[in-house]
Amino acid sequence: MENPSPALSGTGSTALVVAALRAVESARNDALFTDRLAAPLVRAAQLANPLPTSLTQVGEEERTLLGLAADGVALRTRYLDDHLTSSQACQVVIVAAGLDTRAFRLDGLSGCTVFELDQAPVLDFKQKALGRAGARPCCERRAVAADLCEEWAPELVKAGFDPSLPSAWLMEGLLPYLPAAAEHQLFSTVHALSAPGSSIGVWATAEDTQSASPANERVGAMYAAYGIDITDIADNEPRQRITELLPSLGWNVTEGTLDELSERYRRPLSSSRRITFFTARNTF
Repeated sequence: MENPSPALSGTGSTALVVAALRAVESARNDALFTDRLAAPLVRAAQLANPLPTSLTQVGEEERTLLGLAADGVALRTRYLDDHLTSSQACQVVIVAAGLDTRAFRLDGLSGCTVFELDQAPVLDFKQKALGRAGARPCCERRAVAADLCEEWAPELVKAGFDPSLPSAWLMEGLLPYLPAAAEHQLFSTVHALSAPGSSIGVWATAEDTQSASPANERVGAMYAAYGIDITDIADNEPRQRITELLPSLGWNVTEGTLDELSERYRRPLSSSRRITFFTARNTF
């Protein structure tokens, strides 16, 4: 794989895969969301073997796997979209934002300031790609370069984040890749920065990656053919469950199931893999 940006190697490759799957979903007639920037972001990576951004680009066998993966991303994206637009917070923090485009496609964020927190190489690649695509945000968007394994709160505050105002936090597919200590510090910092009325939206925890299903193994093999290894980058170090930690800090946690989301958004799923996802609101 030719990769012009080190930002898209290792865990950064997952951002590229998810963007490609958002593009696949956006091409459907019954799409749960529309992300017109997803495909341009994938193309900007200039891979020697480009990732498919539509089901029409692959053969029948691969189409089944690609559709399975896209269904999961469709549900998680729409679930977290709805969390943000219903939060009524005036500031949003997307932690490890990767190639997220919510600041460009969610009109419900028009009155918000959206902070995109990630490492500098990721943000630089993304900004250049968005510039070439002529993208314009629908809200106030501020990129914040930071390493989650180091002290990042001062950089967020310097960028204009106000800890005295309610905030909505988003952590989509991040936790499986964080060491246990970094995950605990992340939530301790979020807790300290969250004014009353704040909320957190999370999709996937480290526990979800400890037993891969046959379907996910096949999906991993499919992406390996494109030069991207997404199978061995999760951190399986033991840790306290976030759904136990947050209530101990005064947050109300509401978990969901894939079956519930499938019914809510009328998107049937052929995989029954367990994924932990939840929203939390503070009560202090």
